[in-house]
Amino acid sequence: MRLEIAILSGPAILVFLAFVIFPVVLAAYYGFYRWKGYGDPTDWVGLDNYKLILTDPAFHEVLTHNLLIVVLSLVVQGPLAVGLALLLNQKIRGRSVIRILIFVPYVISEIIVGTGWGLLLQSNGAVNDLLGKLGLESWQHDWLSDPDLALWTLMAIITWKYIGFAVILMLAGLQSIPDELFEAAEIDGASYWQIQRRITLPLLGPTIRIWGFLSIIGSLQLFDLVFIIWGPYIAGTAGTSTMAIYMVAEGRNAANFGYGSAIAVVMFVISMFVALLYQRFVLRRDLQGAVTDGGSR
Repeated sequence: MRLEIAILSGPAILVFLAFVIFPVVLAAYYGFYRWKGYGDPTDWVGLDNYKLILTDPAFHEVLTHNLLIVVLSLVVQGPLAVGLALLLNQKIRGRSVIRILIFVPYVISEIIVGTGWGLLLQSNGAVNDLLGKLGLESWQHDWLSDPDLALWTLMAIITWKYIGFAVILMLAGLQSIPDELFEAAEIDGASYWQIQRRITLPLLGPTIRIWGFLSIIGSLQLFDLVFIIWGPYIAGTAGTSTMAIYMVAEGRNAANFGYGSAIAVVMFVISMFVALLYQRFVLRRDLQGAVTDGGSR
């Protein structure tokens, strides 16, 4: 039995060690050096890179941006995805087409999304031009450069891009709820909203919690859209910079790969810490249920 487990799981474990664990260990090693990215690292600085990260106000700012994106993603996308899923779970005309249209942005490349929205939201872009033609000049703004608006602009783009994945996930969760429960509740005289509050949302809980976990990890590691639309330097002045953007700007672009490696390790530790907390306090009941079900068989 053990031999079979080793044979079946061995290749996956080797891939995991080679492409996940080894890069993390290597980044931690380089983080102890002041290294320009070529040759053997020889300028040992110990924990200085990590101390600088933890005391740098710029890192505190980008960490705050990431945490704010985490909260806004959960607060905005979660209820919106559940509401759309409940609507699209009904028998309405054109339901399949609407589902496809909502999911399409998710499968579009981040490069295309970032480039497209970047052009649309420029000061002389199509959005401001349309507002001007509609006589709404007071609504015209510098959507990408204004520090008071840029982060909200980023959240709108993130929501447009990723809401389709959340909706499809919620729809899959709704499909797993037996129709007999809804029929029994209707017979007992429960209203539509009572059914959703007492039956749908509790049974949809595991799906919502899994989506929340994926959303949190994705928000902590957000890079591509910010890099494409704002770039590593404009993002800092616009207030949309993230930890990953900070890593590129202060590491690769500054030819300080040792410091960049240290930032990557700090990002990994923060993500792992958040993931463990989420698993401990949010996913605990779901995981216990899975273990119990598996053991009963």
